[in-house]
Amino acid sequence: MGLHPLEFSECYLDSPVFREKIKAHEAELDKTNRFIKELYKDGKNLINATKQLALAQRKFAQSLGEFQFEYIGDAKTDDERCIGECGAVTTYSWVVLPAERKKYEKETEKYYSSLEKLLNMSAKKKEPQLQEADSQVETIRQHFQEESLDYVCKLQEIQERKKFDCVEPMLAFFQTVFTFYHQGFELANDFNHYKKALQINIQNTRSRFEGTRVEVFELMKRIREVPQEYRQTSPISSEGYLYVQEKRPPPFGSSWVKRYCTFVKEQKILHMVTFDHRSGGKMGETESVTLKSCVRKTTDMLDRRFCLDIEITDRPGTVLTVQSLSEDDHKFWIHAMGGKEPVIDAQLDDVGLSFVKNAINAIETRGINDQGLYRVVGVSSKVQKLLSLMIDEKSNDVDLSTCEDWDVKTITSTLKLYLSPESRSQAIHCLVHKLPEKNRLVLGLLMKHLATVAAHSKLNLMTVANLGVVFGPTLMRPQEDTVAAIMDLKFQNIVVEILIEQHKKVTGDGGLWTRSPGSDSGQSSWFRAMAVYPCEAEHESELSFQVGAIFSAVAPSREPGWLEGELEGKKGLIPENYVEML
Repeated sequence: MGLHPLEFSECYLDSPVFREKIKAHEAELDKTNRFIKELYKDGKNLINATKQLALAQRKFAQSLGEFQFEYIGDAKTDDERCIGECGAVTTYSWVVLPAERKKYEKETEKYYSSLEKLLNMSAKKKEPQLQEADSQVETIRQHFQEESLDYVCKLQEIQERKKFDCVEPMLAFFQTVFTFYHQGFELANDFNHYKKALQINIQNTRSRFEGTRVEVFELMKRIREVPQEYRQTSPISSEGYLYVQEKRPPPFGSSWVKRYCTFVKEQKILHMVTFDHRSGGKMGETESVTLKSCVRKTTDMLDRRFCLDIEITDRPGTVLTVQSLSEDDHKFWIHAMGGKEPVIDAQLDDVGLSFVKNAINAIETRGINDQGLYRVVGVSSKVQKLLSLMIDEKSNDVDLSTCEDWDVKTITSTLKLYLSPESRSQAIHCLVHKLPEKNRLVLGLLMKHLATVAAHSKLNLMTVANLGVVFGPTLMRPQEDTVAAIMDLKFQNIVVEILIEQHKKVTGDGGLWTRSPGSDSGQSSWFRAMAVYPCEAEHESELSFQVGAIFSAVAPSREPGWLEGELEGKKGLIPENYVEML
């Protein structure tokens, strides 16, 4: 087995396996350089040491016989096999690109150092600062990948050139040696047919190299122009770098460790291997976990961008927090792992108002003088637990100002999470889906129309805010004419603004469902589906099922990534990627 080819597309993944291939090529060129130097030294001794001619000849023949070329790929051409059997000697000192290698390692260090600095940057910094930092790292990344492409191209070029650039001087050397001796003429005649055949082999190899070189440069040019189209992907797995949060016992906190991850989609297994380019590229042990769910982590819960919470089945209750390298990488991993947005069951009702008052009172009573108030975030699991507790009518009577079970940072993080735009849109989404179907249909059509009107606000001057002022009182008329109702007008406007801005998510695509021919609005859809993976419901609105379960009345849900269906007389939500339509 020869050397593995270095694919340009692998420069963008920069995986540990790719680094091992580069090391193998570098080691081969180092070995070639050492052999060539040794052969040159022995050839020089052969010319100069006439008194020890026999010894020098044996040593030279021995070195020549032990040397072999390593070739790229699984098989050799006849020309390469012939060249490999003859050995090589050259009067040139081949050096394994020390300057290019040093430059490549320097760019590697520069890129990953700047990347870690960017990922450690607080998400609370101003947007221009974050954009500037992202732009700087993007520039460094592009420069690093260009250097990687150039270095890989040069490395393989030298691997191929050595076949003829080494052997040609050897032929000239032997010609000189044979001419030097009295019997050189006879030996040269005997060697002539072999020399001509070898010259043809060398010329064929050189011609193939020149033709291949043009194609390689064309491929590198195409990849450099649109690198995203050449990123190596597999239909059965996804791979790339993730920073994994590793928790340590107090007071050490936690650390972030870079790991190369491969996610096998069908088995939902995530393989993680520790690999640091700056430590000589040494790989650690591989850890494998089975994925249960993947949820995007908001910056309200953790002051780092591009994070995901991964729940694993191997250790129930354990959640791995990982950080991707960029926004595009973040979307890539969410799609690969079937990730979801965090679900907040917050409601715009008296329970929610009671929680807000309770939380504010507790913060002002217990933590108004705490340093970093609202900046220091609480533990994600505790925040989710407190929010679920406080929006439940049966268990929301806890006085947070006196309860020591919940620290101040957990309360502030819960309040921020409840008041976030995602919570409000989720709450409105729940209320909209309680409307009668015809009302929901009309609301969807109207919001889609108003979104189109707002898209032309530069000409008609009707922004989303202006439309909220106009349609707020119309769509959300108070039950009675009171001062309190008038004071709530601003909230009506805000709700209408959210309905317009997020009409696709909140109301669906106009609420238009495909029905079977002749069925009325009360009948189910004619679609049927079969489960290809088992699922355990995490919420009351979801269905639990095993592989092979058949669902009836299947229709698109207004919740992205979900379907609505019926199983054994029970209706609920079904993960879209867990079933096949029949």
